[in-house]
Amino acid sequence: MATPLPAVDTNAGIVRFSVAYFLAALVLLYVTAPFIQGMQNGVLIESVLMTLVLLSAVLAVSGRRGVLIWAIVFVIPALVEKWVDYGWPDLLSPQVSLWTGLVFISFIVLRLLNFILKAPQVNSDILCAGVATYLLLGLLWAFAYRLVDRSVPDSFAYTVGPFASHSLQGFNSLYFSITTLATSSYGGILPVSGLARMLAMSESMVGLLYVALLISRLVALYSTPNFSGDANPALESNRDSTEGAGEPMKPLPVSPNDSDEKSLPGEG
Repeated sequence: MATPLPAVDTNAGIVRFSVAYFLAALVLLYVTAPFIQGMQNGVLIESVLMTLVLLSAVLAVSGRRGVLIWAIVFVIPALVEKWVDYGWPDLLSPQVSLWTGLVFISFIVLRLLNFILKAPQVNSDILCAGVATYLLLGLLWAFAYRLVDRSVPDSFAYTVGPFASHSLQGFNSLYFSITTLATSSYGGILPVSGLARMLAMSESMVGLLYVALLISRLVALYSTPNFSGDANPALESNRDSTEGAGEPMKPLPVSPNDSDEKSLPGEG
């Protein structure tokens, strides 16, 4: 009797891409944004960096075939609109590019949150995913502020800087978003319209709640036993030193490739 072939998981991961690379692309975008804005080819460089961030985001959550397909479906319109807006600015409305970017970034944020909430233990991927999600929230609201600034004139007031810089396009939107997310706004840009104030208020609340929930989640993962029944080695070492008994603990996996039970960012 022939031995049956093993079943093939059609949802198996296609690409395993570390979240750390995605985080590095995000940090590169944030660090270079204020310098490339005034350069001759600044728009081109910003488009290239944004493309790098979007593609690395797709790979970071592509642990399962179904998630990878959805990520590609969302990222293609965002990339096409981004480069069409660069090459032919008058062909499509700028709002179209912002809307496609908002949809894709929202999808990536949800996948990273799913990864963090379902992780069995804390490791470098979880920490990178937590930081990347925070930076993505800032980018998400930056797109929303740009959209409001284009759709509702005079939604923001500017108290400093030359008149030519009184716009939320480019680095200004990222600056205002991050300072609002971190609740450390310096008053240079003020929301005036009701929609702009609502966005700023919601971003401040999300920033506070996200940090609190992330810290509580990391503490819970670190201080509770894993799924196999092994206690956290750091906590177990304290108990062994006081009781003087107990078998040595097996080390916890420290990377996604060390354990089959660990969920990748794209797995649900």
